[in-house]
Amino acid sequence: MNADHDIALIGLAVMGQNLVLNMNDHGIKVAVYNRTYARTEEFLNGAAANTNISGVETLEQLVAKLSTPRKVMMLVKAGEAVDATIAQLLPLLDKGDIIIDGGNSYFPDTERRAAMLAEQGLNYIGMGVSGGEEGARNGPSLMPGGHKAAWPLVKDMFQSIAAKTDKGEPCCEWVGDNGAGHFVKMVHNGIEYGDMQLICEAYHFMKSSMGATNEQMHQAFANWNKGNLDSYLIEITADILAHKENGEYVVDTILDKAGQKGTGKWTGINALELGVPLTLIGEAVFARILSSIKEERVRASKIISGNTLSADQLQLDEWEKPLGDALFASKIISYAQGFMMMQAAAKEYGWALNYGAIAQMWRGGCIIRSAFLDDIKAAFDKNENLENLLVAEYFNQHLQAAQIGWRKVITAAVSRGIPTPAMSSAIAFFDGYRSDRLPANLLQAQRDYFGAHTYQKVDGDGSFYHTDWIGSGGGVSSTTYSV
Repeated sequence: MNADHDIALIGLAVMGQNLVLNMNDHGIKVAVYNRTYARTEEFLNGAAANTNISGVETLEQLVAKLSTPRKVMMLVKAGEAVDATIAQLLPLLDKGDIIIDGGNSYFPDTERRAAMLAEQGLNYIGMGVSGGEEGARNGPSLMPGGHKAAWPLVKDMFQSIAAKTDKGEPCCEWVGDNGAGHFVKMVHNGIEYGDMQLICEAYHFMKSSMGATNEQMHQAFANWNKGNLDSYLIEITADILAHKENGEYVVDTILDKAGQKGTGKWTGINALELGVPLTLIGEAVFARILSSIKEERVRASKIISGNTLSADQLQLDEWEKPLGDALFASKIISYAQGFMMMQAAAKEYGWALNYGAIAQMWRGGCIIRSAFLDDIKAAFDKNENLENLLVAEYFNQHLQAAQIGWRKVITAAVSRGIPTPAMSSAIAFFDGYRSDRLPANLLQAQRDYFGAHTYQKVDGDGSFYHTDWIGSGGGVSSTTYSV
């Protein structure tokens, strides 16, 4: 058996098959393995027929086909399946070989695996892959992290198959050590949750307050896609709203009960651990959970009536621009919070993240690709120590310009009883972030009153104080707190 293959791929679901075909198109010689050989045979006799792709029945045969240092990529279900596959590979590999996890693994698992494999003398890459089956086939966004010594050995290969920006730059660059690649992919998916929820709220607003038809909403999204909101998700939403089967709009036949695979939840959990106010993405996750209790919502709808203040129907031609402004402003907040999270993670985990490069990685191929990622990259290129996207000139100006329409939409939605959890949380965050004083002074007084948790003074030096609020509490205070 000739050891002349460039890389092996384990897992021939749709993503795996398309990624292998993409590699083959770029002159990369790939050997493939699937747990069930029948799927391997089906692939070789179907989409991979007349290519240089070869398949094997065992992992031993797979590894034997590879040139050194061997490169084995996994596209298997996150969790136990990844650990099981690594355990099977370990006896077959030599020091210096590379294992690549291209699945949606939770980044602490990647951190653990990277440490374990380093002890074995093996290189490990945890690489986020975004773009769905179309991206895998034609050019995904790739977010590799792990053992940096492995990067020069796979860089040309992965950058060749990745999506390219309009300037020809690959949407693939080294992210950082250990779990950094999968962390950035997790944040990407969290932002994706937020983007999708914001779009759904705009759709619901038009449908509920205007009685807009699918064709009218299709046109509104198509119009937005020509301006600041130009993005993949806006584009496909326009397509979805116009799509018919057997004379019926497909979107109207779909049950309003959302699913999720957990990456949005991971993002929210980690935001709490890092102390990042990831409010919009959190609301997007909760909105999916609320939608999932469909039967309970139906029962409640027959018992609870909302005291709506406005019943007059709005006109889409008058509201298309304000609604677009609200959608764009909220989208800025979502990305700003995502980058805040990455900045906090870089400090916590000791990663040297390049935020402009991350924006470029998301510019093509991935689900959240959008035109304004160029502006995010430009903002960080101009100031690599940028504290927050909201204070960058481009985003500050656009938020100021969008405020009137944004507030108008939220006001109208509340008065009509139309839920806009993500948009509403976005403007609440915006107003909180731009406030030089918030009511947390009262909150700290409450904490000190009932629990002696102490507080700091406005004109103080950072010291902590306790007040005996009821005159009989004594001078004993609790430990200080971590903000």
